[in-house]
Amino acid sequence: MKLFAQLIYVLGATTKTNEKLKALQEYFAIANDKDKVWVIALFTGRRPKRVISSTLIKTWCAEYCNLPLWLFDECYHTVGDLSETIALLITGEENADTIDRPLHYYIESFIQLAKASEEEKKNFMLKSWEELGTVSGRFVFNKLLSGAFRIGVSQQLLIQALAKVTDLEKPVVAHRITGNWDPAVISFDELMNNSDMEADASRPYPFYLAYPLEDLPDTLGNTDEWQAEWKWDGIRGQLIKRSNTLFTWSRGEELVTEKFPEYNSLKDLLPEGIVLDGEIIPAIEGKPLPFAKMQTRIGRKNISKKILQEVPVCFFVYDILEFEGKDMRQIPLVDRRKLLEQITAAINHPALQISPVISFDTWDELAAIRVNSRENLAEGLMLKRKSSSYQTGRKIGDWWKWKIEPLVIDAVMIYAQKGSGRRSNLYTDYTFAVKDGEKLVSFAKAYSGLTDKEIAQVDNFVKRNSLEKFGPVRTVKPELVFELAFEGIAASSRHKSGVALRFPRINRWRKDKKPEDINTIDDLKNMLEVYGK
Repeated sequence: MKLFAQLIYVLGATTKTNEKLKALQEYFAIANDKDKVWVIALFTGRRPKRVISSTLIKTWCAEYCNLPLWLFDECYHTVGDLSETIALLITGEENADTIDRPLHYYIESFIQLAKASEEEKKNFMLKSWEELGTVSGRFVFNKLLSGAFRIGVSQQLLIQALAKVTDLEKPVVAHRITGNWDPAVISFDELMNNSDMEADASRPYPFYLAYPLEDLPDTLGNTDEWQAEWKWDGIRGQLIKRSNTLFTWSRGEELVTEKFPEYNSLKDLLPEGIVLDGEIIPAIEGKPLPFAKMQTRIGRKNISKKILQEVPVCFFVYDILEFEGKDMRQIPLVDRRKLLEQITAAINHPALQISPVISFDTWDELAAIRVNSRENLAEGLMLKRKSSSYQTGRKIGDWWKWKIEPLVIDAVMIYAQKGSGRRSNLYTDYTFAVKDGEKLVSFAKAYSGLTDKEIAQVDNFVKRNSLEKFGPVRTVKPELVFELAFEGIAASSRHKSGVALRFPRINRWRKDKKPEDINTIDDLKNMLEVYGK
């Protein structure tokens, strides 16, 4: 655990890629194999579930430190992070008489604690705090215990470190750490060296991600070298058939087969040993529906017949990664596309639609087509080099996403709340409103888009112009106007305004505008009528 805490400290203390890579390599070179597997799991999103609620952790810490809860809360609001607050409160001195247990001891103990009594959980937590003895050790322990462990390390960096330690190719490592493996039972050697797909028939391939195109596409050269497609607004996924079983994966490496029963009928139609890359989209008769429709299905444990009828999903496929059990990723896109067209034509099923290639002769012609993206319920265009292989992660050069400009609206800030982590002492989370006659109606929250200098200025304004306090939230004078950008708009019965925005963020601070110049609720409803279909 000491070694792992040191790794976390180094990764959090530097922004330099080479230093992070060196720290990861050194860790994987000397850590025990069980801990290596759990670190890979943690860094790829397989963190243990929370076994003790935050309320109990706070209560037991305050009791342990002989603090009233109100004083603990004040400390928490100042620090901004529960795990760090507890690590700092427990003791002001480092304890030299520590027990340096391995990382896997704690994680496996968390799993066993799931069915334990509150008293057993409390005793384990207090004993561990004392054994760990250091602020850094307790901090990492608290993060794991609370289910809040997150680390600022890209999966590509993890793959690069493992590739150097194991002498495996990066695409091989990426594939082997993807999928439905269990860190509690698999060994490091099995994870790194098991190339037999039968061991996990469901295992997907790492996704290839496109870079945003900032310049005009004519900088890409000859149009004949490029394939254009719609950039669909859905859930990126892979459809897999192996061992006569169908599997559906999301880009977040979540096995979601049961959430989309519409695909079950494809099991007997798809050839054995095939992996398709595409978009999970609500659609009727091959025509996409707004993503807001998909949100009525996301998170539901059981999909009713009514939902299946009203919001059926389709797999809009645009690439083939495996065929007849053979890896197709190194074959040029143009050839993969031909094979894909043959397969989808032979299957001819409404649950599987091939994403159309957009025909164009000039970049200006394609730009004119892109303007109509929203009418096609797309976010813009994808540009893919016809000769490209299917790579791993986000790579510059062969795949680009050329998104349309976001929708924008001017609004006034009415509420503010402090952030977390390094921004725990700053008001960085804001609620915005538009006009409804003489009233203001809230309609969106946003916390990104401002520079550090602007955040400091807004924070100063909030502290000087707070009107009311509701827990951590402050009501402020409605004077600061901002332009909000968002990707889509949908009707919502859960919001006072009657609308919900997709990916709202601050586009710019409109210091040139006054509160009376902001948009109205009618403007939002007009947007809903035009873009929310």
